[in-house]
Amino acid sequence: MPSKPTTRPLSELENGEKATCYALLSQQDQAKTRDGKPYYRVTFRDREREAVVMVWSDSPWFGPCEAEWQVGSFYRITGQYADTKFGPQITLEEAHAVTDEDREAGFNENDFYISSRYNADEMFQDLLGIVEKEIVDPNLNELVRLILTENEEEIKTFPAAKRNHHAYLGGFLEHVRSVTQTALFLADKYADYYRAMQPPLSRDLVIAGAILHDIGKMQELAFQPQGSEYSPAGQLIGHILLGRDIVRSYAEKVPELDPNLLLRLEHIIVAHQNLPEWGSPIAPHTPEALLVHYADDIDAKYHMMAMALEADDNSDLDFTSRNNPLRRALFRG
Repeated sequence: MPSKPTTRPLSELENGEKATCYALLSQQDQAKTRDGKPYYRVTFRDREREAVVMVWSDSPWFGPCEAEWQVGSFYRITGQYADTKFGPQITLEEAHAVTDEDREAGFNENDFYISSRYNADEMFQDLLGIVEKEIVDPNLNELVRLILTENEEEIKTFPAAKRNHHAYLGGFLEHVRSVTQTALFLADKYADYYRAMQPPLSRDLVIAGAILHDIGKMQELAFQPQGSEYSPAGQLIGHILLGRDIVRSYAEKVPELDPNLLLRLEHIIVAHQNLPEWGSPIAPHTPEALLVHYADDIDAKYHMMAMALEADDNSDLDFTSRNNPLRRALFRG
């Protein structure tokens, strides 16, 4: 019996190379051609690269793709790799679910899990340190600290999103820490610049809102290390209202918390995505909500751009492909 061909990491394949590699099936989208024929756009990835396999209705892989392939499962695939204007693609020749034989040969699924470049324990302590040092109101301080400490493990492991930004182990905490640092900088800048504003900008609320703006992700996402999906609550309600409800629930444990402070904190959470089409039922109506929205937006958007510039394989071209969360070709020139 002939031995299996030696595998190559997906991330090391060169344009035009035919190879066998292990990959995680991370996304599987069905659509129709202009003629109404169904097809699948299937994304395989390793830790560093994603590549798309187009499975047309007349492909021998259409049946297995439709009936057997599963997002979150690992496959041994053989095909020809190509860098295209639509991003990395593979013309598939073979595909089989990973077996015990593959594991004995050296396959390890832990090699495929993407995680934050920062230590989760250190990031969490950074966030607690900001709460202890910067949130002066004792009841608001207690509320934020309660939510963090009682959800520590989820906060340290969850991604920030299913796909578009910080979508990896520890990504939620990395994003929240960064948003909080940016929001704190903006709060100090504008509080000093607009000293006559009434009521004055509340640093406490900016910090609390930045830390808790995405807390609903703990219920919106059904976490799996190989890739999270939306929970039923995430699909039907969304992280914004889920987050508001989480904060309300914990506020009952802090009876001395000023109701007006809680209302303004809830507003930051429900307004942080700014527009209804982005998920917020209302735009920012307070300075604190405005700062948190933009701190969140720049952190997410800059991450998308940076990841696209890091990952694009056509680095000798002036522009990247449009196959990135921003849906635009980014200029390298």
